[in-house]
Amino acid sequence: MEARAQMKYALISPRKVKIVCDIIRGKDANVARAILMNTPKHASELMIKVLNSAMANAENNFNMDPARLYVAETYANPGPILKRMQPVSKGRGYRINKRTSHITIVLKEREA
Repeated sequence: MEARAQMKYALISPRKVKIVCDIIRGKDANVARAILMNTPKHASELMIKVLNSAMANAENNFNMDPARLYVAETYANPGPILKRMQPVSKGRGYRINKRTSHITIVLKEREA
């Protein structure tokens, strides 16, 4: 049995989120939360929200033991790109790509 939570259309590049995903993959849920709270990355703030949601889903919807939860999977897929223009000289415009992410965390329960 697994519990999952997603954050869609987060305004951060998936490349930046994947760095934080690699840090917490396979860790206990409470340890992962402590790591995220002490990681100085913008993505860690978003991942804390997703992790807390996944832990609440596991406890309330699937009656899992919160002490035995661990991060089984975590990944960030690219979402739609918001395309903007930056005016430059001679009437031209440079494109600015504002990338979005779909962040997913899957929690499972360790066997006793």
